[in-house]
Amino acid sequence: MKEEKEFEISRRSFLKVTAGVAAVSGVGFPGKSFAETGKQISTLIDLSLCDGCTDRKVPACVSACKEINKDKIPQVVDPIPEPWPRKTIENWSEKREAFHRLTPYNFIYIHKAEVNIAGQNKTVFVPRRCMHCDNPACATICPFSANYKNKNGAVVIDQNLCFGGAKCRDVCPWEIPQRQSGVGIYLKVLPGLMGNGVMYKCDLCVERLAADRLPGCVEACPREALLIGSRKAIEKIAESRAAAMNGYIYGKTQNGGTSNLYVSPVPFEEINKTMSRKPGQPDMKTDVPRRMAGTDPLAKTVLAAPVLGLAAAGVASAWSWLSNRKNKSGKEE
Repeated sequence: MKEEKEFEISRRSFLKVTAGVAAVSGVGFPGKSFAETGKQISTLIDLSLCDGCTDRKVPACVSACKEINKDKIPQVVDPIPEPWPRKTIENWSEKREAFHRLTPYNFIYIHKAEVNIAGQNKTVFVPRRCMHCDNPACATICPFSANYKNKNGAVVIDQNLCFGGAKCRDVCPWEIPQRQSGVGIYLKVLPGLMGNGVMYKCDLCVERLAADRLPGCVEACPREALLIGSRKAIEKIAESRAAAMNGYIYGKTQNGGTSNLYVSPVPFEEINKTMSRKPGQPDMKTDVPRRMAGTDPLAKTVLAAPVLGLAAAGVASAWSWLSNRKNKSGKEE
């Protein structure tokens, strides 16, 4: 019974995917990608309040996020099919407790920035997670609509539709989404040739929001360094706090604007100097132009690969069906 249920889910997901391919063939790209309804909200991260929870082994926001999402990823297949032609497998299933960077099992981490301002040393702790951009390139480029933006501001990846192609990570200015190979719908279609797992990232706890609950990181913060509220209210608070501390705001203009704002008592240029851009550890450059602005022709070229992949899947399925018929009838069809 369980296997039948899983197959039904995969089949429905596949039908949605093929509908996405049909849309791609029309080469139409939305200016914005929305799903569902809801009041637009934003989050605020006040770096003057965050102390990195240095008294804990794992920061409160990180711990809460891990607990909420601990069962989100399905069991990883063993062995994981080796994708062709890159043969790159990203498997974090045995490193689930890692919390010093973003992983498929860790949607938020704390960066410790040691800066020197006017001859004075200062430590700033910076929680990093998805910025939930106003016009996310990751949602625009996804050929199967697995990545979409809710009208409430949350950018979400549907793991039942994602093939793990990582194009969302490629176009993200901060390379936020992280891949777990060996899970997802690609295993039901053409493992090894089409897809390589599922992309994961912070979804702003959309299920908790739907139940009128706070996102885990916001609720768990002992110093209330994280806030959430209506877009206008959060922007007003950010501007007020920045003015009071003669500080700075990050996220209001970067990548065309985001639903996640930072307020800091020190310049973000200085914070960025303490960051070495590495996988799962995004930087905070202040000059971040909107990704994919005016690049539709390039995006359409990038999308050709998944379309061809589905075509290959169709051929493989047809061949499998004919082979079975031949074996049963004892003669060629």
